[in-house]
Amino acid sequence: MSIWKTKPLSVLLNEASEDEKGLKRTLSSRSLVALGVGAIIGAGLFSLTGIAAAEHAGPAVTLSFILAAIGCAFAGLCYAEFASMIPVAGSAYTYSYATMGEFMAWIIGWDLVLEYALGAATVGVSWSRYLLELLNKYGIHLPPKLICSPWEMLTLSDGTVIDGGYINLPAIFIVSMLSLLLIRGTQESASINNFLVVLKVAVVLVFIILGWSFIDEANYTPYIPENTGVFGEFGWSGIAAGAGTVFFAFIGFDAVSTAAQEAKNPQKGMPIGILGSLIICTILYVLFAHVMTGLVPYYKFVGDAKPAATAFAVTGYDFLQTGLIVAILAGYTSVMLVMLMGQSRVFYTMSKDGLLPKFFSEIHSKFRTPFKTNLFFMVFVSLFAGFVPVSDLGHMVSIGTLLAFVLVCIGVMVMRKKMPDAPRSFRTPLVPFVPIAGIVICLALMYSLPNESWVRLVVWMALGVAIYFMYGKKNSKLNNPDKQ
Repeated sequence: MSIWKTKPLSVLLNEASEDEKGLKRTLSSRSLVALGVGAIIGAGLFSLTGIAAAEHAGPAVTLSFILAAIGCAFAGLCYAEFASMIPVAGSAYTYSYATMGEFMAWIIGWDLVLEYALGAATVGVSWSRYLLELLNKYGIHLPPKLICSPWEMLTLSDGTVIDGGYINLPAIFIVSMLSLLLIRGTQESASINNFLVVLKVAVVLVFIILGWSFIDEANYTPYIPENTGVFGEFGWSGIAAGAGTVFFAFIGFDAVSTAAQEAKNPQKGMPIGILGSLIICTILYVLFAHVMTGLVPYYKFVGDAKPAATAFAVTGYDFLQTGLIVAILAGYTSVMLVMLMGQSRVFYTMSKDGLLPKFFSEIHSKFRTPFKTNLFFMVFVSLFAGFVPVSDLGHMVSIGTLLAFVLVCIGVMVMRKKMPDAPRSFRTPLVPFVPIAGIVICLALMYSLPNESWVRLVVWMALGVAIYFMYGKKNSKLNNPDKQ
């Protein structure tokens, strides 16, 4: 029994073909692109852009977005090759199982909880903040103790300060509603996600189009502010540091690969979904950042959690401010929908392999979705969203995502060497340059994260390793054929 045993490609492809017993194939290439755009556009665009401009890059934050997108593209190209080769639910977990063995597959599957589950919790907390702003505009005030976690201080836009509550009830509400929606089916969830994506992209375009005529060219001078003498504070090093900040705005494109087993034509749809959503979002991000820093001098975004609203205020279109908040809520909602879906599909696949209890792979007789997994994560994510401060969640999401990207890039090189003749409807170009570049950039971004992020990652992974050796290794179907 070896923890490094890999899962044969033939077995993975056989699992992918068992449509009648497994997940329902309902997602078109267009839906997959929308899924990716839905996962990407959210908190990053509406909040991190101002921070990156004010603290690191100035108006050249547009170059930071391009640099971050290049790093994501390297990883995305590797994801696309795997997704077209192995159209099975599970994303990086499945790819690692085929290339680096069971133990590394478990590590990456456990790591993805940080990206998807805690990612959904993080966005849930932010969603509740914007909901409060929207309700306050109409004179609706929820009980202070029910809108904030016990270890968090919240300052509303009207100056009200809430120093610790009992529970963040709005965050729990949205997580629960979306989890129940996912139980009803992927097609229904995708339809709602498509609507939310159209809504938020429309408002982003409105911001760009209406804001463009109010741009003050003087705000772009100097385009790359002179470095202060400190690495990362403006100049070219500031652009690089800004890329590290706005990288988190791209988190989510890999969630497309978790839906491979529900794609109508995964060999064609996966690359289109992953790379298409990344290209669309990069274009929107660059234009959005260009307009935003053109409307207001970059240094005015210091400490501004709502830079998009601040910038749009100078246009005089006050009536659209509410629309902006609604768009942000729509953006957060679609992000959570995709993250919760991605998480359930990863655990579904791990359970099918015997590494987790059968509970997680039981399919609903009517909806053909992993409903018990959805219910489990409804509770798990709700607990984090309701009681953990958003600042403690964010960095865990980032470091988990970057580790997943690194392992996928390594996996492509391993698979090219071990199975060079395996059919690939999409091939990552310039191997090994592309995957190595992806590894270097992702490791550099991981290095830039706070020390606490590494401590939490080590603790989380230690817990995962313990569970693997106590349960997963003993029940693995690959290492224990008699347990099939």
